Amino acid sequence: MSRTYAPRLSRRLGNAAFLVFACAATAVALIALFAILWALVKQGVEGLNLQVFTQSTPAPGSEGGLLNAILGSIMMSTLGLAGAVFVGVLAGTWLSEYSRNSAYGRVVRFVNDVLLSAPSILIGLFIYGIMVAPMKGFSGYAGAAALGLIAAPVITRTTEDVLRLQPISLREASVALGAPVWRTILQVIWRSAKAGMLTGALLAFARISGETAPLLFTALNNQFLSLDMSKPTANLPVVIFQFALSAYDDWRRLAWAGALLIAAAVLTVTVIARILAREPKRS
Repeated sequence: MSRTYAPRLSRRLGNAAFLVFACAATAVALIALFAILWALVKQGVEGLNLQVFTQSTPAPGSEGGLLNAILGSIMMSTLGLAGAVFVGVLAGTWLSEYSRNSAYGRVVRFVNDVLLSAPSILIGLFIYGIMVAPMKGFSGYAGAAALGLIAAPVITRTTEDVLRLQPISLREASVALGAPVWRTILQVIWRSAKAGMLTGALLAFARISGETAPLLFTALNNQFLSLDMSKPTANLPVVIFQFALSAYDDWRRLAWAGALLIAAAVLTVTVIARILAREPKRS
C-alpha cells in the first residue's frame, strides 16, 4: 500500500509545485503589465486635451499638439498596409493553393519566416539604402515602404494558414461546377476565409503602428503639418522618441499623450481582430 501511495504523492506534490510556479510567473507578468498600463494611462491622460488633435507639434515652451504626427502615422500606416495586403494576400494564396510542398514554395516560406523575425531596424536600413540615400532625402513614401515590408510577412503567413484551413470540398465543388481555379479562389475560398484574412491585416496594422526604428531611417520627422509624403513626414513613434528624451516638461507630456494614443489604437485593433477571429457557435 505504501509503495503505491508514495509515487502518487510524489506526482501530486510535483504537480502542485509546478502549478504554484506557473501561477507565480503569471502574477509577475500581470503585475508588470498593469504597472506599465497604469503609468501610461496616468501620465498620458494628463497630457490629453483638444490641442493634441487640433495643433501641430510645438517649439519648446509653446502650445501645440500632435495633429501632424497623427495624420502622418495614419497616412504611412495606411499606405504601407495597403501594399502589404496586396503582396501578402497574393503570396499567401500562392503558397496555399499553388506551391503546396514544392521546393520553391519551401524556399519562399522560409524567407517569409525569416522576415517575420527580422529586426525592424534592419528593414529601416534596407529601405534607407534603396530609397532614401539614392533620392538624397527622407520621405513618407520610404516610411510607408518600410512599414509595408514589416507587415507583408505577417499577412502572408496568416493568409496561407487561413486558406489551408478551408475544406477541400469547397474547392472540389466549385471545380466540379466548371469554375476555373482562379475563380474558385477568388469567389469561394477568399470569401470563405475573409474573416481570417481581415484579422491578419488588422494584426499587421497593430504590428507596424508603433514602429520607431525604421521610421528614423526613412520618414524622419516634420514639425509642420504636411500631406506631401515625398518629403520628411511627421509620425507619432518618432515624435514620442524625440519628445520623451527632451528636457522640456511640455514635450514630455505630449510624448506620454502620444504613447497613450498608440496603445489605445493597438488595443482597439487587437480587440476587433479577436472578435473577427472568434468562430461562431454551432448548434
